[in-house]
Amino acid sequence: AHWDFIHHNGAAAVVPVTKEGKLLMVRQYRNALDRYTLEIPAGALDFPEEPKLDCAHRELEEETGFKTDKEKMEYLISVNTTVAFCDEAIDIFVARELEPSRQHLDDDECIDVEEWTVADLEKLIFEGKITDGKTIAAIIAYARKYHVE
Repeated sequence: AHWDFIHHNGAAAVVPVTKEGKLLMVRQYRNALDRYTLEIPAGALDFPEEPKLDCAHRELEEETGFKTDKEKMEYLISVNTTVAFCDEAIDIFVARELEPSRQHLDDDECIDVEEWTVADLEKLIFEGKITDGKTIAAIIAYARKYHVE
């Protein structure tokens, strides 16, 4: 058999948790779906050997306008996004003790940042309104690991 697949250098994502226990989510337009999505902040590695924690730390500030020390970021889970045709692997981290900074968006990015409770995000997942795999996995894993409702 002949198999084609897409190679991806990897990515990282982050579940940013506010002092009040809400999660910072990003709303952005996704061309492939032709609609806006609500997701956790994430991005591709800048180079294949980039530590995923470094990538998650960078994406947190770039997309949300908040930052924290890398030492305050904890590994949560790893996700292979589309195992049938792509080798993309995303490591997901939890970030706490967030400090206001500023977004560093690319010229073609327009990202709105929103605060959500875990319960409300879970409702959106089960209503089919959040369909991004990494986001679903991250929210459910975060809620289960930290017993958040």
